[in-house]
Amino acid sequence: MGAHKSVLVTGAGGFIGHHLVTYLKKKGYRVRGVDIKYPEFSATDADEFYLLDLRVPGNCLEATAGVDEVYALAADMGGMGYISAHHAEILYNNSLIDLNTIESARVNGARRFLYASSACIYPLHLQGEADAPPLSEDDAYPAFPQDAYGWEKLMGERLCMHYREDYSLETRVVRFHNIFGELGTWEGGREKVPAAVCRKIAAAKLSGTNEIEIWGDGKQTRSFCHIDDCVEGLYRLMRSDHFEPINLGQDRMVSINELADLVAAAAGISIIKRHVDGPQGVRGRNSDNSRLKAVLGWEPSISLEEGLRVTYAWVEDQVRESLKRSLPSSATTSN
Repeated sequence: MGAHKSVLVTGAGGFIGHHLVTYLKKKGYRVRGVDIKYPEFSATDADEFYLLDLRVPGNCLEATAGVDEVYALAADMGGMGYISAHHAEILYNNSLIDLNTIESARVNGARRFLYASSACIYPLHLQGEADAPPLSEDDAYPAFPQDAYGWEKLMGERLCMHYREDYSLETRVVRFHNIFGELGTWEGGREKVPAAVCRKIAAAKLSGTNEIEIWGDGKQTRSFCHIDDCVEGLYRLMRSDHFEPINLGQDRMVSINELADLVAAAAGISIIKRHVDGPQGVRGRNSDNSRLKAVLGWEPSISLEEGLRVTYAWVEDQVRESLKRSLPSSATTSN
């Protein structure tokens, strides 16, 4: 239990950070959350929540003051539609956030620092086919990430390595593979694939059209990990002695077409898929969990079907409420 430890979660207004705050509070930690916004869909469980822009060095010093451990999740990011269209902005913002946060943690004497990296750091040439083999941690080099987001995350990993070597800061590095679940962004362009598919199918179900759009031919593949497994993995990694980068995700690869069918099953409808042009990212990506299992003696256990069932139910509620708000108010008359 962490009853006497104070931890900082950056990005605590975002999807993973919000869930992580709740998880750590249940473990008995005193939790400080920091972000430029509060969580959107439910109140934070943090003991204290600072609204701070971590691109500003002084704000990072304030955020990291007096904490034992830092979970550095803050980032400018989103789904493929967003990260493929904002390269310079993402590279600039995330570089400042990462540099300021780790330096402030060092200055303020934090003992452990967990950095949230991404499967986007892996080389493009290993992800060119839908049936691409699972990506192991050693595949990262020679480096050739898919976009600015991936390059910056790789730089963040190197930053952690050098801070560990030069300053003895106990760093941990996790590479996320498509984390999804309830209480996450589901519209507006920054949502990830599972949330977008859930939204489209919920809208189709509620409108009775049963037709959805899918970017590309839908044969591109990914693996998807539910948020509850994600935060459990983060905690286990922070408590371990492992400092090399490690994958965190499911190792079951499905196509986007298959994902849509699974969500439709959760919704209780049959769907018509209409394939349209749109950003697709790499052709195939899956997580090799060999190191995760060896290091932590654990791996994600929530099935894709189970995770999609609870995620879809939550997204459908959001879509239904959104549709209600968009309806014009009924005119009333009085005698």
